[in-house]
Amino acid sequence: MSRPFKVLALGGDHIGPEVVASGLAVLRHAAEQFGVAVEIEEDLLGGASWDVHGTFCTDAVVAKARAADAILVGAVGGPEWDGIRIDGPITESDGLTRLRIELDVYNALRPARAWPALVAQTPYRQDVVDGADLLVVRENSGGIYYGEPRGREVLSDGQIRGFEISEYRTGEIERIARCAFEAARGRRGHVASLDKSNVMESGKLWRETVERVGRDEYPDVELRHLLMDYALFAVARAPRDFDVLLADNLFGDLISDLIAVVSGSLGMLPSATLPAAARPGHPVKGGLYEPTHGSAPDISGQGIANPIGAILSVAMMFEHGFGQPLAARAIEQAVDGALNAGQLPPDLGGAADTATVTQMVLHNLSSNT
Repeated sequence: MSRPFKVLALGGDHIGPEVVASGLAVLRHAAEQFGVAVEIEEDLLGGASWDVHGTFCTDAVVAKARAADAILVGAVGGPEWDGIRIDGPITESDGLTRLRIELDVYNALRPARAWPALVAQTPYRQDVVDGADLLVVRENSGGIYYGEPRGREVLSDGQIRGFEISEYRTGEIERIARCAFEAARGRRGHVASLDKSNVMESGKLWRETVERVGRDEYPDVELRHLLMDYALFAVARAPRDFDVLLADNLFGDLISDLIAVVSGSLGMLPSATLPAAARPGHPVKGGLYEPTHGSAPDISGQGIANPIGAILSVAMMFEHGFGQPLAARAIEQAVDGALNAGQLPPDLGGAADTATVTQMVLHNLSSNT
């Protein structure tokens, strides 16, 4: 008998633990139904970790994450910790960033699709959004977020200068480009690469490198390049025209929030951030799975957070972390059934609380298998 998959759950802050609890309920249920053995351990990250340990991510959590097959993460941060400034690299002041760097999870997969039951919650006409199915492939361990040098300095005239560097190397671009092309091969065969090659040297290198990788290694995949500012307009105007969107860390962050519009809410969006390309039949060890929404301190503790982003992140865990695509599809179908039944949380215009949405998904999961 194969060993159980080890899952580390890090609830994070505010609504983070609430939606992670929903994700874990679905994880346990689906694992039992599909005969997948899992061992789950829970720990702290973000402000919750700071309050107990005086650090946003402990060495022990990093060690546990390194040993885990998959890590389920809730949103981190909140106003209680916003004023804490720590000298040194960004990994010292952001626990999730430290995890991403320590695990080298550079391949961030952020999907968004149009759910038939939620078209009314979007600004789109049905004929514009029906069938929209997008995947952002975001480079997640380089770029301006992590570039050095960075910091602040007081200038001679008394002004304060804040600065960071946007930097990419060819190897970093090559590996994320391959992730996007591999993803496109399993979808509709189209990649749109986003950059600012008109004004940024790192953008010029990005475009040249992606073009070369596509031409030499993936001639079967259609590639087009778009400047990032125009891409925001083009994707918002006609989301069905796009398949895989490849972007660097900053631009991938921006475009993955924009595509939430086709799903009706940021609360609907899952993600998988992997240390390798995702390929069918090849489970990837050590990926982070997390909803892309924030910690929402304004609704913390009210029991009304949308758990679907976390639940769909668990579906991605089954597919990419465990190599169980049938379980992933069953979870997605269970979510679709809950939405079709009108079990909508407040962010989608409904009145269902977190527990009700979760229980409906669990019920549907039992009924569909």
